[in-house]
Amino acid sequence: MPIELLMPALSPTMEEGTLAKWLVKEGDTVASGDLLAEIETDKATMEFEAVDEGVIGKLLVAEGTEGVKVNDAIAVLLEDGETVDDIGATAPAAAEAPAPVAAEAAAPVAAAPAAAAPVANDGTRIFASPLARRIAADKGLDLTTIAGTGPKGRIVKADVENATAAPKVEAPKAAAPAAAAAPASSGPSSDAIAKMYDGREYEEVTLDGMRKTIAARLTEAKQTVPHFYLRRDIKLDALLKFRSQLNKQLEPRGVKLSVNDFVIKACALALQQVPDANAVWAGDKVLKMKASDVAVAVAIEGGLFTPVLEDADTKSLSALSAQMKDMAGRARDRKLAPHEYQGGSFAVSNLGMFGIDNFDAVINPPHGAILAVGAGKKQPVVGEDGELTVATVMSTTLSVDHRVIDGALGAQLLNAIVENLENPMVMLA
Repeated sequence: MPIELLMPALSPTMEEGTLAKWLVKEGDTVASGDLLAEIETDKATMEFEAVDEGVIGKLLVAEGTEGVKVNDAIAVLLEDGETVDDIGATAPAAAEAPAPVAAEAAAPVAAAPAAAAPVANDGTRIFASPLARRIAADKGLDLTTIAGTGPKGRIVKADVENATAAPKVEAPKAAAPAAAAAPASSGPSSDAIAKMYDGREYEEVTLDGMRKTIAARLTEAKQTVPHFYLRRDIKLDALLKFRSQLNKQLEPRGVKLSVNDFVIKACALALQQVPDANAVWAGDKVLKMKASDVAVAVAIEGGLFTPVLEDADTKSLSALSAQMKDMAGRARDRKLAPHEYQGGSFAVSNLGMFGIDNFDAVINPPHGAILAVGAGKKQPVVGEDGELTVATVMSTTLSVDHRVIDGALGAQLLNAIVENLENPMVMLA
């Protein structure tokens, strides 16, 4: 039975993508792991790999097609003994199926010649490639106990190669479908808003996938995350002096530390110093993290990335600086892999280089907090001896998810960040 290759979900937020380029053509033989296409997601351009072997029977979506929905068929893969003529018998049925569940339920009738295919206890056909079925039979595997990773849960070669024989177990009853969330009010329609500006000249900008995702996630964050804000001014003079000394010593190695590198390190250490604040919201529980994985907001054309610096508390300032420069560069080229911008428990957003004094950042779920960093500016301050003096002061605002971190705990976290930045040599101890 021909296999439909579906538009994959290459990131957690992806709902549709652009088929940028086919790397195969009709008639090509492919194996598991072969590259099939380049897909532009809401975050990056990524390569799509085959999970089964066979021959490319038909390419259903042309190169450059935008707005291809996740799980829409983009090509058809033929198995041993199948020809292009077999596609017509299966493709219409798949196209007319009202939903994946209905399509699978109807499959035993449409695919009568494949009567030998395994069937679960509830009568549902278990979809598996012929090669996977042969390997399972040789190893004495029960296919009803194996989760498929192929299209629509199809069991493929990789799923059975490392599996071990196990006694048959009764398939669990399907969970009741979750109640659909009530849609949030979207306000006036785009047409209604456009009518307000009849007679005025404007340019209409179509939203790309990244912009749509940013809009949806930030709206969700502000509507569902109970933010509260803590603010502190930080004296930077000791840090700037220390940074200047370090940069002179590191100059032969081509390393130049930025203030942001120190901010990242200070936050990572603070999460270790206040471990209860190193946490994320997980719906019905809080996950307390062991390592300090700090995300850093990077502005790119038309959007924003938050690459994650894992184990930032254990890395040197020079290592953090090099990693941040590398990830920021690849973020601007949209070359980050999903695992490089997912995760983390805390984020840093620095607009100081744009001259912004202070601002309130929106938490990036499921993070527990985000630090908004403003510009360092010389200001009159009262010294420890009561004398009026001048110091370089940087304003910071900690946005906190109250479900994860309470006020006093958030204050402890921000105080630890301030202490680390005002006493930078301690961060090297």
